[in-house]
Amino acid sequence: MSELGYIHNRLVRAGIEHDPEGLLAEATRPGMPVVAIAGEQAILNQNGGAPSAMLPGAIEAETPQERVLLGMLAGRPVAGLLYEASLADRIADAPSLFAQDLRSIAMQGVVPADELGILAQAKSLLSWHARHRFCANCGHPTASGAGGLRRDCPSCSAQHFPRTDPVSIMLISRGEKCLLGRQKRFVAGSYSCLAGFIAPGETIEEAVRREVLEEAGIRVGQVRYVASQPWPFPSSIMIGCFGEALTEDIVLDRDELEDGRWFHRDEVALMLERKHPDGLITPPPMAIANHLMRTWLSGEARPA
Repeated sequence: MSELGYIHNRLVRAGIEHDPEGLLAEATRPGMPVVAIAGEQAILNQNGGAPSAMLPGAIEAETPQERVLLGMLAGRPVAGLLYEASLADRIADAPSLFAQDLRSIAMQGVVPADELGILAQAKSLLSWHARHRFCANCGHPTASGAGGLRRDCPSCSAQHFPRTDPVSIMLISRGEKCLLGRQKRFVAGSYSCLAGFIAPGETIEEAVRREVLEEAGIRVGQVRYVASQPWPFPSSIMIGCFGEALTEDIVLDRDELEDGRWFHRDEVALMLERKHPDGLITPPPMAIANHLMRTWLSGEARPA
């Protein structure tokens, strides 16, 4: 679990009952630490040491599009600032700042693990603000409220709160084999667990069974929760599960999967270690799919 990306966050979150507007005003004073996002990239600080997600203050001569309160760190409030995407190019020559996407940051271990969760929180919340500038009730422009913990409509008084989209991701097994698939957008030779968004009114277990049946034609029986992972692309929670297959014949939905097949546990072990004779690989350790496969290999997926 320790290698999973975005799961560690050392901020103490501040709720609406903690005067978020006052804390945000304090957090955006000159010289206060901030987390900055420019479009899809994070702005990182490298001022004479290892890169960090914590900037010593707002970026000079740049106006944030959004300001949100992220929480408290060592007794001080921390703000998240959203800048326009072009800032990532404009700081290319800055001596102490650079921009990088969150996937690469997690895969390469660019910042400490407990800052990855802060970046995920900031990107998810700021992306939500960028995508919800109009009231879903009446269509009027909304304004950030409660320190960025919601958006308020001045026309109809509706309040809108940030959302997280739940996604089921599952390692389906039958005996010594597990079911893995690949989409066309995957890197060459990469296979992963099947996954899909949980539908309204659906349980996690139902989503696992439905997605596997729809994408691979496999019926699933017992489902067990394993672990979860924030996924800030733009704002999801990956809910990792094990499932026991009741059938073996695969019928692929080619609109969803380019390929899908059963892999023996020995093959999966080689794929995880990047030693498969055909060059087949798995997602990197920062992804929950990797964790599910390693846990399955350890025998923890087997029913008691």
